[in-house]
Amino acid sequence: MPKVAADQYVTKVRKPDDIDRFWDDVLAETAKIDLEPEVVYDPLRSTARIDVYEVFFTSLDRVRIAGWYAVPRQREGRLPGLIQVPGYNMEPPVPKNWAARGYAAFSVAPRGKLRSNRQFNPGYPGLLTYGMVDRNTYSYRGFYMDACRAVDFLLGRDEVNGARIGITGHSQGGGLTVSTAALRPEITAAAAGAPYLCGYMDAIELTDAYPYQEIADYLRLNPDSRQQVEDTLAYFDGINLAHRITCPIIVSVGLQDSTCPPETGYAMFNAIASSDKQIYGYDGHGHDANNHEHAAVVDAFLAKHLQH
Repeated sequence: MPKVAADQYVTKVRKPDDIDRFWDDVLAETAKIDLEPEVVYDPLRSTARIDVYEVFFTSLDRVRIAGWYAVPRQREGRLPGLIQVPGYNMEPPVPKNWAARGYAAFSVAPRGKLRSNRQFNPGYPGLLTYGMVDRNTYSYRGFYMDACRAVDFLLGRDEVNGARIGITGHSQGGGLTVSTAALRPEITAAAAGAPYLCGYMDAIELTDAYPYQEIADYLRLNPDSRQQVEDTLAYFDGINLAHRITCPIIVSVGLQDSTCPPETGYAMFNAIASSDKQIYGYDGHGHDANNHEHAAVVDAFLAKHLQH
């Protein structure tokens, strides 16, 4: 039987009837927690043109989250804000490249990352399956809120134009771009590269690559937990959150991506509610999703929607 083209794939993921209520409750719980931002100037990482700050804030479960904040030293008026979200195994970079383009750029390190792991540290591998049998204990419940609270940080900055806040990331960063754009309507433009966290249960059948392999390994050892796992992951799946995205968004996928199967990226894209959306499928590319060339597409897209 021939393989179905990625853009024709039909997901097996089912959306819970109460998914919006679940996330609205989590967002409300998070909003009650004082952000308590701490912003510390970093002379070592600053330059003649870019000011860099180390940032800490309080998120869900009162976990302290770290990040890097970079702004151009010379500026006129309020700046568009841009959130950069990290991949699964990567540490958030200092976003001086985005600040050089005129953004107030915040690179957030959600819980479990090296600079945010004092209170929560399941490790890598480990994060993807931590607490996975219950939607209220699953690691990404807090992880998603950590990215959402980056929006609150930017909204609290006098130099940031709160009506122009974008978000971008690749792989897990692509997945967090999707979830944050879905959960925070303040996001005005989103660029998701090779999005992870979309079609979890599809992906473990489409690929045996890490990190989705963590779920397959868990189910191999805990076969009786499969229904609980499937029920939990449905609340966190980007495919099921995409209906909440109304801002302009672009998505890139590598058609030979064995890490985040392109089928799952297309399924998520098809579920996006926004009428201003575009997907770029790059043949001959794997998990890089042709980022070498697509980066210019992202630059132009964000500039169009945030710097007009």
